[in-house]
Amino acid sequence: MDLSWSHQHLTRRRTLAAATGLAAGALLRPGPALAAAAQYTNPVIWQDFADIDIMRVGDTYYASASTMHYSPGAPVLRSYDLVNWEIAGHAVPVLDFGAKYDLNGARGYVRGIWASSLAYRPSNRTFYWLGQIDFARTYVYTATAVEGPWSRLTTISTPYYDAGLLVDTDDTLYVAYGNTTISVAQLSPDGRNQVRTQEVFRTPSSVGTLEGARFYKINGQYYIFLTRPANGQYILKSSSGPFGPYTMRQVLLDLRGPIPGGGVPHQGGLVRTQSGAWYYMAFVDAYPGGRMPALAPVTWTADGWPVVQLVNGGWGTTYPSPALPAPPRQVTPMTGVDTFDGTSLKPRWEWNHNPDNTKWSVGDGLTLRTATVTHDLYWARNTLTHRIQGPTSTATAQLDHSAMRDGDRAGLALLRDSSAWIGLKRDGGATRVVMVTGLTMDGNWNTTGTGTEIASAPVSGSRIWLRANADVRPGAPRPGTFSYSTDGITFTRLGPAFSMGNDWRFFMGYRFALFNHATQALGGAVRVTRFEVSTP
Repeated sequence: MDLSWSHQHLTRRRTLAAATGLAAGALLRPGPALAAAAQYTNPVIWQDFADIDIMRVGDTYYASASTMHYSPGAPVLRSYDLVNWEIAGHAVPVLDFGAKYDLNGARGYVRGIWASSLAYRPSNRTFYWLGQIDFARTYVYTATAVEGPWSRLTTISTPYYDAGLLVDTDDTLYVAYGNTTISVAQLSPDGRNQVRTQEVFRTPSSVGTLEGARFYKINGQYYIFLTRPANGQYILKSSSGPFGPYTMRQVLLDLRGPIPGGGVPHQGGLVRTQSGAWYYMAFVDAYPGGRMPALAPVTWTADGWPVVQLVNGGWGTTYPSPALPAPPRQVTPMTGVDTFDGTSLKPRWEWNHNPDNTKWSVGDGLTLRTATVTHDLYWARNTLTHRIQGPTSTATAQLDHSAMRDGDRAGLALLRDSSAWIGLKRDGGATRVVMVTGLTMDGNWNTTGTGTEIASAPVSGSRIWLRANADVRPGAPRPGTFSYSTDGITFTRLGPAFSMGNDWRFFMGYRFALFNHATQALGGAVRVTRFEVSTP
């Protein structure tokens, strides 16, 4: 079996220490094979999946991404052609790293799942996820299928910052990690403990910061793939074993990216196809939407260094599609309609922090019972989020609000460190539909504004349709607009456009978010019977 394995804006260590698509959900087309002459368009996924680690197992490709404070964490993506992707599951089922991830006395915004690593170990047919949490320790999770169940294998006292996990050809586990000073650790055969760790490279001051390690063994050489946030990619190579010595070469710097208004593709991983072709999947900073994966072919020099194939001097907007066998099935779209059938949420959903699992259910729609008494949405538990599909998309939620109680607030938000929402306020036995803006956080992720009601209208009956449209093209703050309907057909705009900020420091992009919280007492509920994300 031929395997290939696979981080962040300005140095997060300094920033945070100081502060303390699937394109349009497309389906694979049936046919005898994917023709090499066909084209794909970047970004291959116009949704927020940053710090990609990518690998292949047999004929299937997998990738993992950062999710910060969202739960479950570390989504695992799956593809059969490197272009069309689905969310298969999450490697971290719950963020059980402290009460702050439960919104219990503290908050975990911009903490949690950072750049981490995904690998496959053929000897025991097991997937491994490895990542550090809060600069404190490293966690390892394993599963025999990416859909799960995933379980915690071990906790290691060394925090492997921006780690890359390598399963060597002799089955030894190694981890490359660090910021500017790059180290390599060897794990015990069972993967539960550190055997040794050693500094292997110190970044020259002329280069600056290097982080976001990915660790490979290719043709007997060891490579550590590193990012210079947020505009470069470098690679280290050793012919003498995993502990070096290593020499460095620049892969790209200030390269024009494929998304107008977006940043330089960087931080991600290398992967080899079944036919021997190589690709680099990086992310492009494209706020307010987030960080979008882009794919480019790679060739190698005679002396063993990777070269990204450019189009007119930049990362191509289009390239010939990888020549690969016909896929065994269609991938599941990341957009479309969800009626919340079945017994669990679909993998495209993630909670803002861990939910209170006694306060929600699915099966006959999504029922959200109030889980928090607060006037601050950023403190409210059981806010359920969905990535926004770029460059523009619309979310429409159908709500049954007959079980709301006085003081309850429920609706659909554009959620980030500056947020707005459309939804329902029930007070004095009467229900109004409102548009609220001015929900804000400061650079330490403390709430600075709990929102101001800008517009409202009375509603009757028990059903309402809420709609949010988001323009997440990068390069400038972009508008989000809200509307509602009482029949699901005719929608009425409510309130002015909301300006979605494009500052990078929250890292995660804007998301659609469903919420229901109390301001007086628990006991109320809403039921979301249908949710749809659509594109023009």
